[in-house]
Amino acid sequence: QVQLTESGGGLVQAGDSLRLSCAASRLTFSSFAMGWFRQAPGKEREFVAATRWSGDVTYYANSVKGRFTISRDNAKNTVYLQMDSLKPEDTAVYYCAATNIRADISYIKSYKHWGQGTQVTVSS
Repeated sequence: QVQLTESGGGLVQAGDSLRLSCAASRLTFSSFAMGWFRQAPGKEREFVAATRWSGDVTYYANSVKGRFTISRDNAKNTVYLQMDSLKPEDTAVYYCAATNIRADISYIKSYKHWGQGTQVTVSS
């Protein structure tokens, strides 16, 4: 069974940076597109960023474009989310997800495998 384990969340102040990591196991990592989603209290889970297998093609939600960067290291079976210029509205649980389906990877239902999430809290 595919395992995805997020780390790197925490409590930071507005304007600070964090880097989230997601370590994947029990899958052929380089065959999977990887995505980051987030869910704030009382809100639906939403797309943040995604990358195809090579890491050359990336997608971002408009709300994070220019501030967040997704990257992957296929040798380490790990995907990262570098978050800069954090805002209080970025506060959420961040989830890593994986899919080997050739579909819109910004669409939540394209993903079959999910991690447990890591909390990011940005204070003003």
